[in-house]
Amino acid sequence: MLTVSNLSLQFGKRVLFDEVNIMFTKGNCYGIIGANGAGKSTFLKILTKQQDPTTGTVSLEPGKRMSVLEQDHFAYDNFTVLDTVLRGNKILFKIKEEMDALYAKEDFSDADGIKAGELGVIYDEMGGWNSESDAMTMLSNVGIKDDMHYQMMGELENQNKVKVLLAQALFGNPDVLILDEPTNDLDIETIAWLEDFLSTYENTVIVVSHDRHFLDTVCTHIGDLDYSKLNLYTGNYSFWYQASQLATRQRQQSNKKAEEKKKELQDFIARFSSNVAKAKQATARKKMIDKLNIEDIKPSSRRYPAIIFDTEREAGDQILEVKDLEKTKDGELLFSKINLNLKKGDKVAVISKNSLAITEFFQVLSGNTEADKGTFNWGITTNQSYMPLDNSSFFQENINLVDWLRQFTKNDEERHEEYMRGFLGKMLFSGDEALKSCTVLSGGEKMRCMFSRMMLQRANILLMDEPTNHLDLESITTLNNSLVSFKGNILLSSHDHEMLQTVCNRIIELTPKGIIDREMTYDEYLEDKKVKELQQQMYS
Repeated sequence: MLTVSNLSLQFGKRVLFDEVNIMFTKGNCYGIIGANGAGKSTFLKILTKQQDPTTGTVSLEPGKRMSVLEQDHFAYDNFTVLDTVLRGNKILFKIKEEMDALYAKEDFSDADGIKAGELGVIYDEMGGWNSESDAMTMLSNVGIKDDMHYQMMGELENQNKVKVLLAQALFGNPDVLILDEPTNDLDIETIAWLEDFLSTYENTVIVVSHDRHFLDTVCTHIGDLDYSKLNLYTGNYSFWYQASQLATRQRQQSNKKAEEKKKELQDFIARFSSNVAKAKQATARKKMIDKLNIEDIKPSSRRYPAIIFDTEREAGDQILEVKDLEKTKDGELLFSKINLNLKKGDKVAVISKNSLAITEFFQVLSGNTEADKGTFNWGITTNQSYMPLDNSSFFQENINLVDWLRQFTKNDEERHEEYMRGFLGKMLFSGDEALKSCTVLSGGEKMRCMFSRMMLQRANILLMDEPTNHLDLESITTLNNSLVSFKGNILLSSHDHEMLQTVCNRIIELTPKGIIDREMTYDEYLEDKKVKELQQQMYS
């Protein structure tokens, strides 16, 4: 279907890809993973002819059509929503334009009629006469209502633009579908629909994503960009990750006999196969994991930060009491009648259909802003550490990372440079990296600095508003494991489905008419019929 042959890409002395050979075939979904800077998005650009390789070729089977998720959210601002989707099938749209131009001619000739008829036959064979209704159906599937179909793209909010561009990429059943971070800015319902759509998609899908739940749900294969190569493995992301960790441990166990290692691998495959067979997202088209040979899986070269949240002291039974909390911003009622008692050990997912409501809720609880009504009280044995959605205010002063981190401790013993460097080293800032200015950091580097700050505070309450933003899969996985192990309380907002499901034992949803509060897992919450009925009442 799509073949990559002897592909290499070099920038100066840096080799990004070296002799990559791979064939993407029909009926499979390939998740492309790799550390930040490994070249995932660049690889997709080469596949879509947006960038030329240094050497090698990319070949699409003749007669097949490739579709790509548009990254420029302003590219179609001068077109209607419906036209934007129809333009997703460029060949079909071009035929329609040619026919329209012919029929619009004032001196329409017999030759024009013959040409228009020939085009009409092709248009019919491609399903052109149903294209508008198909496009409208696709728009409805991604949550774009009928009354928006003839609006101009430039009039839409960014979240709706993203949905339209997704519909454009999916429109017309492309033979090869290429998606770079397709879940960014999508709501829960649209992500769930997309997962179901791709899980049963019969053509070829190639996707880059930092959403582990998404990769686990849709992927039949993982393409790992490492050591300038793209190594292909059958299975989803969780299988690749656990197998890679096992391979790393086995390489370190030099005294372990080959027979024992083989038995361990076989046991791992059997255990994972059993889990996949029971999983909700397992489909008939996915290859069975127990047919795999994972002896070819290589230990990864990736570095994982050491995110470890210790507490200075254990909290008592009084954690947090919230009474009748209400907040309005810019004339919009974000939440009201919020009553909440946090119990010791609760790890709470904070959700809402309005992300601003979540952020303002965290801002109120952290003391950075005031509620319009109501009160809240933290237990006297609690101390809180807050990861805000916007951390830009922490990185205004032009100082190095050692001095930056030193601001957040009053303990003289901890203020020594060696101690500060130890904390920064855990976040992968080693050597001269620890002396770089905090004003030149990337988004991911800033997040790792913020984790260092939180670790220093040793709080028994963690408040986190979208802590996976800008993180690579390695950092997300490490953070997830750390939050699962944390002994204190957590209030967590995240678009990372896997993190909410594995960390949280309680879900609270903030609405303009009150709170929905359930002690259950995130998946249970999403499927609970009574919760859905209550949501309709709260948001109506």
